[in-house]
Amino acid sequence: MRLGQTVPNFKADTTKGPINFHEWQGNSWVVLFSHPADFTPVCTTELGRIAVHQPEFAKRNTKCLAHSVDALNSHVDWVNDIKSYCLDIPSEFPYPIIADPTRDLAVSLGMLDEEQKRDPEVGKTIRALFIISPDHKVRLSMFYPMSTGRNVDEILRVIDSLQLTDRLKVVATPANWTPGTKVMILPTVTDEEAKKLFPKGFDKVSMPSGVNYVRTTENY
Repeated sequence: MRLGQTVPNFKADTTKGPINFHEWQGNSWVVLFSHPADFTPVCTTELGRIAVHQPEFAKRNTKCLAHSVDALNSHVDWVNDIKSYCLDIPSEFPYPIIADPTRDLAVSLGMLDEEQKRDPEVGKTIRALFIISPDHKVRLSMFYPMSTGRNVDEILRVIDSLQLTDRLKVVATPANWTPGTKVMILPTVTDEEAKKLFPKGFDKVSMPSGVNYVRTTENY
């Protein structure tokens, strides 16, 4: 799935019952994240930490949806393991896990090639994460190796950035940005326009090139 592409609607069985994706998403953002198989150690920690942070996702009008290629009964046993390992998860596991034993959904979402979907070793490369806006479009895509667990704080930070820049339209967030720190005014905004948009002012950074394209502001 490429950035800006619409996620096709799909039906799937999950640990919280069958879903129709577009209907299930509603007007929320979605973090859809996939795993190579159940009972994998790194993934166990990831599902656990995302479950613990569920209130933070809810604050951002964001639903979490996990995907693994194993069958539903296996997912149920895995959830019990995750809850046993991450004792700070609420009593009820907070989000669904999609069962995709045929790997058809993995193929349709670009996680896996059609001709390789029956190869269990290749299937282990399914480590995708998509952030999807309420219009069903992919806004971020990340693929992780088996050896590296996801950073939940970074997922939340990206959601904050996407929602802020969607709302204001005229700013972007710089490297290592966190909520409450300076944002950057887009080059397409003139200085005169910026003065009206940010009446408390903004900073212009002089560059050796002489091109003044870096402007930052705290007023947003």
